[in-house]
Amino acid sequence: MDWVPIVFITFKALVFGTGMFFAIKWHYDQGKLGRVAERRAVMRMAGLVIVIFVPLAAGLLFATFYVCEKLGLT
Repeated sequence: MDWVPIVFITFKALVFGTGMFFAIKWHYDQGKLGRVAERRAVMRMAGLVIVIFVPLAAGLLFATFYVCEKLGLT
């Protein structure tokens, strides 16, 4: 019964190690493909996140202050 943790931990290390190797290899290969198109896509997504995230964060902030004021916490 003492061999069970050794086998399971070894198996887990092999599976995670293999998965990490292929994940790193895939990301490295994807980085070689299209740098200009990828950079443009990243900048577009960053702009979209900013346009959506900033108003939502501001709305959440004002909603929090409104609820706190209604509950008498301020």
